[in-house]
Parts: sequence; C-alpha cells; structure tokens
Amino acid sequence: MTMTSSTHIESLCPICLRKLDAYMYDEGTTTYIHKVCSEHGAFKTVVWRGNMPMREWSRTKEKAYIKSPITQVDQGCPYDCGLCSSHRQHTCTALIEVTTRCNLSCRFCFADALDSISKDPSLKQLRFQFESILKASGKCNIQLSGGEPTVRDDLADIVRLGVELGFPFIQVNTNGIRMANDEAYVKALKEAGLNSIFLQFDGLDDAIYEKLRGKALFDVKCQAIENCRKFGIGVVLVPTIVPNINVDSIGEIIRFGVSRSPAVRGVHFQPVSYFGRIPETPKDADRITLPEVMEHICEQTNQMISLQSMQPPGCENALCSFNSNYLIEEGVLKPVTKRSCCSGESEKAEVGATKAKAFVARNWSYQKQHVQEEKLSDWDKILSAIANNAFSISGMAFQDAWNVNLERIRDCCIHVSTVDGRLIPFCMYNITNRDGESLYRGAKRIR
Repeated sequence: MTMTSSTHIESLCPICLRKLDAYMYDEGTTTYIHKVCSEHGAFKTVVWRGNMPMREWSRTKEKAYIKSPITQVDQGCPYDCGLCSSHRQHTCTALIEVTTRCNLSCRFCFADALDSISKDPSLKQLRFQFESILKASGKCNIQLSGGEPTVRDDLADIVRLGVELGFPFIQVNTNGIRMANDEAYVKALKEAGLNSIFLQFDGLDDAIYEKLRGKALFDVKCQAIENCRKFGIGVVLVPTIVPNINVDSIGEIIRFGVSRSPAVRGVHFQPVSYFGRIPETPKDADRITLPEVMEHICEQTNQMISLQSMQPPGCENALCSFNSNYLIEEGVLKPVTKRSCCSGESEKAEVGATKAKAFVARNWSYQKQHVQEEKLSDWDKILSAIANNAFSISGMAFQDAWNVNLERIRDCCIHVSTVDGRLIPFCMYNITNRDGESLYRGAKRIR
C-alpha cells in the first residue's frame, strides 16, 4: 500500500470492534481508510469519492465540550459513551426508541427491527427518558423512532408527553404505512402536538420498494403524505440510497418532493450504511459516498441545484453531512444558501447546534394557512410565502464498523436516549460488527 498525504485517525476493527490506529489517504480523487487489526488483519474502505477533494469540504468550529457529562472516561472513546467529558458537541436531536417492533422486514435496517412480540417501554419509562434528555441537553429536538413507532396505539400520548415537558419540536421516524391507512391516527398525532414525520421514501418505482422493503409501497407513501397535508404535519422524505437500486432516482425524488410542497418540507438523503441488518459484508462498490450523492443531485436536476448551494454542517462534523436551503418559485428551486470557499471564520460548535435545532424546528414543520390570504397584512403575506415555499435538501452519511472515524463520533450531535438515561452518538449506538454484535444497542432494561 502506498500512502501519500495520510492523516492519522482512530477507527474500529469490523470483526472485534477493538479500537485501532488508522489512516485516511488519497488515491487520486478518492479517499480511503486503512487499518490493521493484529488478530483479524487489514481493512481498506472508501470514505470519499468524487470530483471534490475531501480537504475542500470543511467548516471551522470551536469544540463544545459537555458541561455536565453523564459518564466518566474509563476505557476511552468509543467505550464510555453517555455522554462523556471527551465528547465535543451538544445534542441537537435526541432519538427515543419507543418500540423494537416493526410492520416491515426491510433488507437494510439499522435497528434490525422485526414484527415480533416484545415489550414496549412504558409511558413511565419514556417520561424518565424525556426528563433525562431535558436535564442533560435542554429543550433539543426529539425524534421518536424504533422499530416502527406507529405500531404503538398510544403514540399520541408519547408525543403529548414530550410537548408537556416543553420540547419544541417532535418528529416521528416512520415507514408511513399506518399514517396512510389510519386517518384518525394522523389526526390524533397532530392534536397531540406532532410537528413532522421523517418518511422512509426510497423512490417512485415500486420495484425499488420490493427490493429494499419487501413489498410495493409507493401508493402508501403518497397517501401518508396526503394525510399529513390534510392535518398540517410536515413531511421530510428520507431515501436510503443504495448502489444499483435507486441511485438513478435521486433527481425524481427531489422533483416529487417539490411537487408535494408545502406539505413536503424537503428531502434528506442517507447513503446506505452497513450496520444493523444488512445483506452481506460490504464492498466498496456497495457504497455511495457523500460527494457522489451531491454530484448526482446536481446532474439529475439538470444543474437546477448547484454544488455551491450545498454547504458543510455547522453542528456535526463536516464529513458527516451536507445541507442546502431553497425557495420554490414556479416549481424551480432558488438557492438561499451558498458555500464560500474563502471564509476562515470559526464558529462555536454550540452555536451551530443551536442554529441547527432552530432550523429543523422551523423548516421541517408545516403550518396550514387557515386564515384567508386576503385578510393577512402585507408583511404576514411575505412571511407566509417564505414559510410555504421553503424547501431543504440535505444528506447524512452514517458510519459503520468498516469506515468509522472516531473524530466524527466525538463531534456527533444526534444522540440516542437509552433506558438508563444516557445519550449515545447515533452511529456508535447502532454500529455492529460483521456478525451483528453491538457495543450499545440491545443492552436494554425496561423499567
């Protein structure tokens, strides 16, 4: 192996999850991680592949260490998550898994959820988790996840509990099946205070859903969106992008989302990651990296969306995601954001987290306009037009045991709440080795 301009990082062995020294290095325009486990050998994995070099995708931030860490540093990152004093970013979004049950059996599932009989956490347990988040992270955004949260008949009660405790934005991560088939359920969620759904949405072709989710679901997705529109719940489309399955659908997913605005607030792309339930050990050809997703967005929208309108995050590590904001004008996306390659200004990570929380709460919610337009003041009409025409496109590359970089883990702002009140960075909570064994997921004690 010939390495030039290599960067030392820390990673994990995908077999034993032991912490390893690793190196990121370039071969042309592609960046790889290389690491060697004394027991299980060498591993080389692509992490960045595209026309834009990784070094150009950066954003300077001052680290924001945890003021009141929940866990003590003993074995070191990533074995003391909780959060510990070595973590460098506050919570932007906290996930609460309200069930391990699911009404699908997807080919890819970070939670490895199944339609099985298991005991859901009680409202008392969930109150404890809400209160633990509030104590550790304040009024951050909440995502209720699973499993499939809508298999619970009392999901509205869980939403209401979060609202009563003062959380300003609550979203449900869902496949949309019950949202499509049970209008009364959607109405109850809205009345309880639900702001948004994170809707699994892999394309417009049922062949895609049959490959990834096991059944045709496109009509179901459309009806879920319509029911959310009817009751004023914002929808974010969330495609899992998998090579040789739906990469060519990126542009039409965006156009579909725009056509369903303002109920659909944006699209959040997730390049496939290999943790939880996966078909097999991944090869580099099985991956699509963040810059490749961005390039496909530009190409498949015929350059309506430019690379310069996409920017690194101000909250999490720059290598984790991208975001871009637009206004819809006659079906065309007009950029609000523009990336600067010349700015050397540094922003405090805590400020970035605050801005990210506010943006998500504002832009991913959908407030139906009940007042007749002609009764609005001119200023209110402007504000209403901006709110209704706003559309965001973003993406997040989750890490698995093959491509994990612990620098990114320490900068994570999306944290999973555990039943004992800890907060675990999302990728580390879900990371599994080749045999499906985990460091954190599965150690559940229901109160």
